Amino acid sequence: MINVTKSYLPDLEEYTNYLKEIWETVHLTNDGPLLRKLESQLKEFLGVKHLKFCTNGTVVLQMALKALGINKEVITTPFSYVATTNAILWEGCTPVFADIRPDDFNIDPAKIEPLITENTQAIMATHVYGNACQIEQIQAIAEKHNLKVIYDAAHTFGATYNDRSILSYGDVSTCSFHATKVFHTVEGGCIVTDDDELAQKLHFYRSFGHRNDDYFSIGINAKNSEFHAAMGLCVLPKVPDLIAARRQVFSYYNNRLDFTRITRPSLTPGVGYNYAYYPIVLDSEETLLRVADALKAQDITPRRYFYPSLNKLPFVITSDNDKAQYCPISEDVALRVLCLPLYPSLSEAEVDQISGIVNEAIAIVSENA
Repeated sequence: MINVTKSYLPDLEEYTNYLKEIWETVHLTNDGPLLRKLESQLKEFLGVKHLKFCTNGTVVLQMALKALGINKEVITTPFSYVATTNAILWEGCTPVFADIRPDDFNIDPAKIEPLITENTQAIMATHVYGNACQIEQIQAIAEKHNLKVIYDAAHTFGATYNDRSILSYGDVSTCSFHATKVFHTVEGGCIVTDDDELAQKLHFYRSFGHRNDDYFSIGINAKNSEFHAAMGLCVLPKVPDLIAARRQVFSYYNNRLDFTRITRPSLTPGVGYNYAYYPIVLDSEETLLRVADALKAQDITPRRYFYPSLNKLPFVITSDNDKAQYCPISEDVALRVLCLPLYPSLSEAEVDQISGIVNEAIAIVSENA
């Protein structure tokens, strides 16, 4: 079976060596030595000032909203994983959807400003598939209207924009370290900021607001364990090689797929890409379903990533919510985009097989049209 992704696992002995340290210290969680070591290495690798390693990529979005005092309207993208919208709703805020750009599927800055009201407090944008948003335009809008910028940068680890980590932009950026990501800690995530005061607040938020035996602030359980940190310490040094391997798989697809019948989202100028995903866009949902079925018949699992358009979620579109905007570009793309398998160990022969199935399925649809 070929899945849409396959987690990289380091040499077992390398991981076991860290486990021996955990057994010796009996420090399993609660800001342990391996966690602090990983945070230090991550900051150095990414070139960021403050980074907090947390339990996952969703809770850090919630922490960002809470720490910035956001409790009203948040302008966000309809084309992202559901966690982006869930975090906004979970914190009692109202998501206001701005449609996406048709070329790169990131939030369209031109659609943001018309949606700003007296209740708008923040912009939460996703760097879709690890590709940078229109960062300068979003920042200009935020400064003009005194809004905070939160980037859901779940897919961007190892990617850069203008030679800086994409995670270094915005008031706050968050990342997922889930097992499916370019860099992973099995489960995990991080929150990044340049603001000293905000970083201190996030430090306490992560662990129930504890400061010694007292409570410094409101908090939540967003701590991560030494076991997860150990995995991160094993994987982090391999990231450049993992990205290089992904780039090679990317090139295999580029050389084999029939681009007379499919398209791909464009890359933002200035981006050093991490090759996190390989999305293709078909001419219709009917074609997508035929391609997906043809792949699954050969035990190959693609993914409709992202589907549906988040403004169409049933728990967002309610009779008392007048901010569920019509987003025609996102709604259309969400019906036609399919992510093909991509991971470092995917072989050229496997890519050849996948591409052949895709091309044949598309050709059959075209012949029957």
